[in-house]
Amino acid sequence: MNSPLDRLAQLYGVGATYQDFRNQPRTVSVESREAILAALGLDVGEERAIETAVHTVETVRWMRMIPTAVVVTQGATALVPVSIPLDLGAKQLTWFIKLEHGESREGSASLEELEVVERGMAESRDFVRMNLNVPTDLPLGYHRIAITLDTGLSGDARFIVAPDRCYHAQALADDKRVWGIAVQLYSLRSLTNWGIGDFRDLRELIALATPLGCGLIGLNPLHALLPANPAHISPYSPSSRQFLNLLYIAVTDVPEFAECESARRHVADTAFQVLLQQLRATRNVDYPRVAAAKFEVLKLLYRHFRTAHLANNTQRAQDFRKYVEERGEPLRLHAIFDALDADLRLQGPQYWGWPSWPEEYRDAGSPAVNRFARDHVEDVEYCLYLQWLAGEQLLAAQKLAREAGMSLGLYGDVAVGANPAGSETWSNRHLYLQNASVGAPPDELALKGQDWGIPPQDPTELKAQEYEPFIVLIRNNMRAVAALRLDHVMTLFRLWWVPRGMTSAEGAYVHYPLADLIAILALESVRNRCIVIGEDLGTVPTEVREAMEHYDAYHYKVLLFEKQSDGAFKAPSQYVRNALATVTTHDLPTLRGWWEIRDIALREGLNLYPDENIARAVHEMRAIELREMMGALTAQGLWHWQSNEPLPPYSPALARAIQSYLGLSSANVAMIQIEDLIGMTDPVNVPGTDKEHANWQRKVTQDTAEILAREDVRDMLQAMNRARRGENPNG
Repeated sequence: MNSPLDRLAQLYGVGATYQDFRNQPRTVSVESREAILAALGLDVGEERAIETAVHTVETVRWMRMIPTAVVVTQGATALVPVSIPLDLGAKQLTWFIKLEHGESREGSASLEELEVVERGMAESRDFVRMNLNVPTDLPLGYHRIAITLDTGLSGDARFIVAPDRCYHAQALADDKRVWGIAVQLYSLRSLTNWGIGDFRDLRELIALATPLGCGLIGLNPLHALLPANPAHISPYSPSSRQFLNLLYIAVTDVPEFAECESARRHVADTAFQVLLQQLRATRNVDYPRVAAAKFEVLKLLYRHFRTAHLANNTQRAQDFRKYVEERGEPLRLHAIFDALDADLRLQGPQYWGWPSWPEEYRDAGSPAVNRFARDHVEDVEYCLYLQWLAGEQLLAAQKLAREAGMSLGLYGDVAVGANPAGSETWSNRHLYLQNASVGAPPDELALKGQDWGIPPQDPTELKAQEYEPFIVLIRNNMRAVAALRLDHVMTLFRLWWVPRGMTSAEGAYVHYPLADLIAILALESVRNRCIVIGEDLGTVPTEVREAMEHYDAYHYKVLLFEKQSDGAFKAPSQYVRNALATVTTHDLPTLRGWWEIRDIALREGLNLYPDENIARAVHEMRAIELREMMGALTAQGLWHWQSNEPLPPYSPALARAIQSYLGLSSANVAMIQIEDLIGMTDPVNVPGTDKEHANWQRKVTQDTAEILAREDVRDMLQAMNRARRGENPNG
C-alpha cells in the first residue's frame, strides 16, 4: 500500500525507481524524494503535512474544470477532459473556441452522452471527469477554449492544435542524404574578425562551403551569456536560451557603422588596429578583451542610432520598434537584466548574478526593477538594440545560405538549461527551482553521477503557465535555422534532479509532460519550417524513442558510439534514416585525438579517472576500438588492412576513410566537425573540468578560407559528396 509520501511523489512526477546504465533496477531513497519535494516548495517534515499536501493537489485537480492547457492533434479525435461536481445537477455544457486569428467555433453537448473517464471526491463533493469531443478540423495554432455548464459554472484554457509530425524538409525527401560542417562559431578565424568568430565569419563559411556540396552548417548554442561578465563563456550554461550572444555581432557590418564617423575613426586608430591583430593571433579566444573592444564601439553605434534614426523615426527605427514589440515581455526583461547586471557589477565583485543582488531587485516584477528600467531607459534600450543587431545578422546568414543554394542552411542547438544566476531564471523565478539542480545518474563515463549546476523547471508551474516558456524558447531558437538540435532530448520526458546538499548519485528522475511538449515542438517545427533533431545519447527511455519515431524527430548518432553487441562498429547500412550522424562531438575527443589516444592521456593528466584500474580498462577498450574501426573500414572497401598488421598512423587519408564511412551511412544527415577536416588534436570541451582545461575557448588553427582551400580537405569533401550519393568514395 502506497504511503502519503509515495502518493505525493507520484502526483509531482518524482520517480521511485529507475533502471541504471547496467539495466539494473534502482530504488530512490525516501530521503531523496523528500528533498526533491521540499525543493518544489512542499512541506514534507511530517506525515500530517504530507497528507495535507496530497489533499491540496487532489482538490485542485478536481476543482479546476479543465486543465490550464489542452494539447490535441489536428485531424485526430480531440478530447478535452472536463471535471464536473455531481451535486450541481448539470445536464448540458456549451463550448466556445476562440481561434488565434480571431475566428471562433462553438457547440454544445449533453452530459449524459459524454464518456466518464474518472470519478473522485474533493472537499466532500463527488466529481466525475468526462471527455468532451471537439471538432478535429481546427487549424493549427494556439487558441482558447471556454466551457460553461448549464448551471453557470465555467472554465477556460489554452487550446493548442498541433500536427502529428515535425517538419520534413524537401531537401531530405525520398531519402535524400546531405552533409554539413559543424563549427563552434567563436572558434573561427579570419582576417576581419575581432578575435572571436562572428556572423560575418559564418557568412564566409557558407559562401565558401556551399559550392563544395555542403548542405548545412552546424552551430554551437548561440545563447545569450552575460555581457557584463565576459569571463563566463560556456554556451551550455547561458544567461538566457531565448536570446543571442552579443559577441557574435560583426561590428563593422552593422549599418550604423558606415554612418558613424566617430566609430570608424576609433576602429581605424593605429592602437585599436594593433589590438585587433593581437586578438586575432591568440590561440584561445580572449573573451574579456574581445568584449571590451566590441562594446566600446557598439555603444558609439547605439548613440548614433538614437540621434540619426530613433529621433527621426526612420524606416530602420520602425524596424527596431517592430522587433521589440514582437519579442514582447521576455525581451524587455532580458534587456533590463543585462542593464541591471552591468550597473550592479560596477559596484563591486559582491554582485555576481541575481541571487547576490539586493533583495528588491531579485523579483523581475518588483517596483524597484520597474523604477530602474524607467531611470535607465537608454541602458535598457541599448541592450534591446544589441539583441536586434545579433538577430538581424543571424537571419542574414540563413538567408545567404538559401540564396547560395545550400540545401538546408543553418543547424542550431538548444542547451538543456540556463545558468542559475542569469536572465532566464531571474525573469521567471516561479518556474525555476533554486534548491535542486539538473544532472545525470552514475554511468560508465561518470561513475559518481553528474551535477550540471543548472536549475530545473517545475513541471507543475510549466503547465500553470500554459507552456508559454517552452513555446517562446523553441520559437526564438527556430527563427533563423533550418534544423534545431535539442541537447539531451530526454528532458521532454524526465530529468535527473539532484537536491541541494546531496550527491549526484542521490538524485531522482522527475517527469515532464512529454506528449504535450513534443506536440508543441512539432507545431513550432512546422510553423518555422525547421527540422527537429533530438540528442538521444545515453540511456533513452522507451517513451522518448517512441515519441521521436511518431513525430519524425531526427535521432543523433555518433559513429564512435554506434556499435553492435559484440563491439563491432555498425555498418553504414545499419544507421536509421531519420538521423543526423557524426563521427564525434564537442564533448568528445577530435578524431585525431581519439585515434592517437591523446584524450585518454589528457584525462589522466587531469586526474579524471577514479583509479588506475579504470584508466587501464579505458586504454584496453580503446585498443580494441581502434582495431574494430580498421576492420569496419576494410569491410567497406575504404582501407586495406589485415588484422595481423599494426594500426596505421593518423593521416588525412585515414580521416578521409572514416568520414567516408559516415558518409555511406543511411542517416539522412552527416556532419563533419571542422576540427576533423584539418586534423586538430585539442578537444573543444573536456566534461568534468572547469578551470583545469580551456573549454569553449580554443580556436581552429587556420582561417576558414585557408581550410577550405586545402587539397586534402577538398579531397575529403569530394569523397563525402560521392558517399552521400551512394557512390564509391574512392572514385
